Amino acid sequence: MDTIRTRDDMDDYRLTEALLCGQDESLMVDVLGCPVHPAIVAPFEALRSDAARAGFELKIVSGFRGFDRQLAIWNAKASGRRPLLDSDGQPLCFNELSCEQLLDAILRWSALPGASRHHWGSDIDVYDAAAVASDYSVQLSPQEVNDGGPFAPLHDWLDHQLANGASYGFFRPYAEDRGGIAPERWHLSYAPLSARCESALTPGRLRQVLAEADIELKEPILTHLDELYRRYVAVPKEAYPSAYAPLLAVGEEY
Repeated sequence: MDTIRTRDDMDDYRLTEALLCGQDESLMVDVLGCPVHPAIVAPFEALRSDAARAGFELKIVSGFRGFDRQLAIWNAKASGRRPLLDSDGQPLCFNELSCEQLLDAILRWSALPGASRHHWGSDIDVYDAAAVASDYSVQLSPQEVNDGGPFAPLHDWLDHQLANGASYGFFRPYAEDRGGIAPERWHLSYAPLSARCESALTPGRLRQVLAEADIELKEPILTHLDELYRRYVAVPKEAYPSAYAPLLAVGEEY
């Protein structure tokens, strides 16, 4: 398969089309029980060490997520077999949603298969294991990370690290509501890798993958894919740390 050439500190890692769309996990390595891309291991461990000195136990609850897993999540939500949530994390009634509303409800919290940033192994969902009991089930909900939630202190500390350029290349792609994916304070992305992956994953490549997939709502997805890509896939350059935003232009066509 053709590859997308990369540069600088990413030269050792070739980004194939299969990897970009979550169909190749051969590069992934285990960190604290979660698979991630090897490029993020050292920076994550550095961030984790800083967090420990501040009194937090930074752990990953979700790292790499493959295409098939994302497809299963999507199809379950699109067929009413898995709960749908509004922007506040409250349940929606599946039978009351139009096709357009259903697409928006799913995409508010779940990525299109083939377009999840978790496919790249560059993005992780994190929490503070020291703040909860060992048998606590992390929900990745706004209530957990906002004021009063068990993980709010960790994220307040991360706010400071991010603002002061002390996050080793990690940033929050969904730090604010842009009318697409809901804010996810728990979601960190390693910019040196994710910027190149995002640049390479064009709407055309995503369309080809989705056209071949056994995915619910395929027709409206493909009909509106350019708009869905703009709202729910693309992260604007200004969301990236300024040092890494130029990498969004590195990707090359197949």
